[in-house]
This record gives sequence, structure tokens and C-alpha cells, in this order.
Amino acid sequence: MRIAWGITGAGHLLKESVNILVELSKTHEVTILLSGAGEEVLKMYGLFETVKKLTGGKYRELVLEADQHASFPMTGRFSLGTYDILVVSPTTSNTIGKIVNGIADTLITNAVAQSGKGMVKTYIIPVDMESGDLQTVLPSKLELDTCQDCEICEAAAACPSNAITPGVEINLLKCEGCGACQVACSFGAVTGGKLITIHMRDIDIQNTAKLSEIEGINVLNHPSDLNII
Repeated sequence: MRIAWGITGAGHLLKESVNILVELSKTHEVTILLSGAGEEVLKMYGLFETVKKLTGGKYRELVLEADQHASFPMTGRFSLGTYDILVVSPTTSNTIGKIVNGIADTLITNAVAQSGKGMVKTYIIPVDMESGDLQTVLPSKLELDTCQDCEICEAAAACPSNAITPGVEINLLKCEGCGACQVACSFGAVTGGKLITIHMRDIDIQNTAKLSEIEGINVLNHPSDLNII
């Protein structure tokens, strides 16, 4: 089967999505599409290289939004029915808001729009499904309450991308999610994978509900709900 998989800029369900991608790539041709934010977040969580290694060759490509410019030429494949299915997971509330309002000004939203025109079945896994609170995982974080503001910051010295300003913060746009800082800090002041609770906004839940009304779009709760491995 020929599959296209889009990733947007959410940390929630990101690792689970990548795990499914790894399995799918063993038996299917998978093209991976990354929004600008999706590329950044994969790097923050240390998953970009895992995804990159899954690609190579025709229909096993890594497509970056930055390389597609404003016209997103590769999405023409969807209107031609080149792919059997399109999966978008995880899908941010921003992406969903655009889809339900017919806006196609990003790589992922354009792919969804063209899939509709090409009759390509689309599966979307939103991060905002139900009202209430949700636990999600943070990337690396400098815990200022624990930080000893050492004269020589071991975490900053160990960071290969110079993403840490000692005693201040981690620049997540530079962070590659390697975890070297967590290992290096003697005081445990750098954490990774910390759980936080966020509140789902009503408008995002309402937009998710509208997705199911769009022809050709199937909404799933979790990447593992895909029955195509």
C-alpha cells in the first residue's frame, strides 16, 4: 500500500505516531510530510532522525514544508490518486481549524484538500478530542527551582547544539532532543518527558466534531486505531 503520513506541531501522540510509522514502513511505501512546526517538534522530542531514517527513494520521501514553498507542488499527487490513504497524526487544533473552514495554506491542509478532490481516504488523529483536561509530555525543560546556577553549567557544556542558556532556559528551536543535558546535570535540573495537564478549549473540541462531517475524512482517537499494519 502507498501511504502518505502528515505530522503537525503537537507533542501529544507524537511518539505513538512515530512508532506506528516505523511499523508501517516495513511493509508499505510511506511518504512523510512535515509541517514547519511538525519538523521543529520532532527535533525537540529527539524523533526527527528516527523519522528521517524511514525515508529514501520514490514514494518513501521526507517532504518538508519549507522545501515546498507556497504552492506545495507535491500535493498534486493526492488529486491524481497517487496514494491509497493519507494519515495526519498528530493533528493540532490549528490544522483542524483550517481544515473545517476550507483553508489550505499549509503543506498538510493542502494535502487534505487535494485528497478530498482525488477521493483519497483520509484518517485524522486530533490531539483535542474531548472536553476537559489532558495530560501531555513536555520535551527537555530547565527546572529553575532545581538549577544551582553552577559557574560551569555541565548541561550547557554537554549540549551539542548550544541550546541552553545556563540559569535561564532551553531554546527548543535549537534543541535536538538528544538528552545529553539530562545526563550531564549533577542536580537533575534538566527534565525530559515531564507530564503536564492542559485544558481543552471548547472551540477546538467543536472543530474536531466538524471533521467527521467532511466527506472522505475519518477521525480516529489514537494512531493504534489504524488497521493497516
